[in-house]
Amino acid sequence: MSAKAADVRIGIVGIGNMGSSHAKLMLDNKIPGATLAAICDTNPKRFEAFPGIPHWTDSNTMLREAKIDAVVIATPHYDHTTIGIAALTAGFHVLVEKPISVHKADAQRLIDTKRTKKQVFSAMFNQRTDPRYRWLKQHIESGDFGRINRVNWIITDWFRSQSYYDHGAWRATWEGEGGGVLLNQCPHQLDLMQWLFGMPVAVRAFCQRGRFHEIEVEDDVTAYLEYANGANGVFITTTGEAPGTNRLEVAAENGRIIVEGNTISIIRNMVPTSAFCKTSDKPFAGPENITETVTFKNHGEQHTGIFKNFVAAIKGEAELIAPAVEGINSVELANAMILSGQQQKTITLPLDAAAYEKNLKSLIRNSKVKKAKTVKAGVVADMSQSF
Repeated sequence: MSAKAADVRIGIVGIGNMGSSHAKLMLDNKIPGATLAAICDTNPKRFEAFPGIPHWTDSNTMLREAKIDAVVIATPHYDHTTIGIAALTAGFHVLVEKPISVHKADAQRLIDTKRTKKQVFSAMFNQRTDPRYRWLKQHIESGDFGRINRVNWIITDWFRSQSYYDHGAWRATWEGEGGGVLLNQCPHQLDLMQWLFGMPVAVRAFCQRGRFHEIEVEDDVTAYLEYANGANGVFITTTGEAPGTNRLEVAAENGRIIVEGNTISIIRNMVPTSAFCKTSDKPFAGPENITETVTFKNHGEQHTGIFKNFVAAIKGEAELIAPAVEGINSVELANAMILSGQQQKTITLPLDAAAYEKNLKSLIRNSKVKKAKTVKAGVVADMSQSF
């Protein structure tokens, strides 16, 4: 990879699975206009895979010394806030992995740190590049389907073995991760839920902690969502089922839309349901319908697409696909579901961020899990610093 004068110089904090992947994208010239200029991790052995790249073991030192324009944050969750605030305060463009923060109050602190309009602040919501969901969003916004009455998403193909949770000391703990499947695997679908359908006004969730694994956080969730227009939704997820399902079903006035695999099936009503209900003299009949199918060759550019868009936005060549400011919505949904499951009651939105923060501190304080200290990309983490 040869750097050009006009390239955006990128520094990556956290060279684990995702950080290494992002670094290799640049080294393989998959991100036009970007140069890998710095890497940071507390484990120096990880630098061996990237010879010749300036490296640091402390993120704050990297932010002071590295010759970079932008920072990619691929660390454990709580550090997204602390390192993100430091990078934004220093004036860098920032791309942060999901979730942007563990809880709503931290997400708001992070968002509020952005100093200027010129700073580009993006989140790695790579599912927004998927042509299936982009197609669905376009048709929802055009009014093609009419009023949406119900949404049902079963997303259970996140199976994880116990060894996955045992692999990292920070995983599946209140102190290290701030939650389970809702904070680790499902931020993508929670982001798509609000991106496609907006935010609900109430959530009632049933969260089972450690149902399938020896962990203290949720690994099985069934949630009911209520929307201001009377629509409702069901969101089901787990890391304990195999084989799993990824099926999104939308019931609307003009028919039913099913997203599964590489296909979107549209069962389109010839007459909207509400109109047929009021005018039909046949008590057991439903509106006639036709079935359409749209098949997609792939799921888009995913992480590469978000990364390319981030660089293009810095250069003034594109609008962000996934502005980080929108990342607070998926965090709020996850928080509301966790709190609803814990308190066994319906949670109204917007969520009381301060109250949830206090509750999370209590969960951390009363945790029976004793894992090794979580290590951030620079120092041993004191989790209280990110609240």
